[in-house]
Amino acid sequence: MLYPSIDSLMNKLDSKYTLVTVASKRARVMQQNNDARIEKPKSHKSVGKALEEINAGILHYTTKSYIERNETELIEEH
Repeated sequence: MLYPSIDSLMNKLDSKYTLVTVASKRARVMQQNNDARIEKPKSHKSVGKALEEINAGILHYTTKSYIERNETELIEEH
């Protein structure tokens, strides 16, 4: 069985597309910088480590529309 399971990962993100996108981007950064945030990862590969980070709640994402809404709210407050 794979760790972390797809079911536990889908509780963290809204879609499989988002899961793949976030994990692949983090895996690429992890390969370039060699900076895994999990102390003792079960996986040896970067994508597996990225999925473990998502499952552990270490890795988060925000959508661009969410950021734009917050920037608009900040501008309106000033």
